[in-house]
Amino acid sequence: MPPAGGLRPPSEQDEEEEKIAKGQGVVFVLEDAQLEVAQVGKAYVLLNCDDHATYIKKHKKDPSLYRPDICHQALLSILDSPLNKAGKVKAIYLRTAKNVIISVNPKVRIPRTFRRFCGLMAQLLQKLSIRATNGPDKLMKVIKGPVTKYLPLDCTRLGFSWASDKKVAIHEYVRGLPDSKPVVFVVGAFAHGKIDAPWVDTNIAISEYPLSAAYVLARITNAFEQKWGIV
Repeated sequence: MPPAGGLRPPSEQDEEEEKIAKGQGVVFVLEDAQLEVAQVGKAYVLLNCDDHATYIKKHKKDPSLYRPDICHQALLSILDSPLNKAGKVKAIYLRTAKNVIISVNPKVRIPRTFRRFCGLMAQLLQKLSIRATNGPDKLMKVIKGPVTKYLPLDCTRLGFSWASDKKVAIHEYVRGLPDSKPVVFVVGAFAHGKIDAPWVDTNIAISEYPLSAAYVLARITNAFEQKWGIV
């Protein structure tokens, strides 16, 4: 039953849409992030191919699919950028290989060391949210999919694929994008493969060479910094 006056409390989707709708900005979706928790010994840990090689081999899994370091580096690239510090990164979403959707507050400060990052993500995937130590805000939280329901209806959605026939110079391409609506960039957070995001408007390549997710994100943020005069 709705509360008195016919108003309903804001939903998770409403909160995400309001966050993105304020002013010009950029939204990032890190696709197929390899974040998986398992019990190894007595502890629940975030699996990675270096520390848990024996466990991964025992369960006949492909070690190349356990690279959470790629997601860690990609997040640091976005969060450390002047674009984010200027408030122009409106939202960050992760979609894991297990189809878990995670919303990351652009104001969060994630651990800079990989081991501590793994501990934080293992905690998030078990407790479903991480709150700020000095307030009620959720800095990271698991949300209901699909991720598309949190994106503005009028946004431009761009996927990145080295194999795309549409190769662009990213700085020129970004200059041609309208400032009147948000832009969503979908970047793969994996070692090999291609993004599975049929909802993007178009896939582009920004180099004739394969690039790491962190470097792709650095080129995107730098292009917007130049466009908007952010130093």
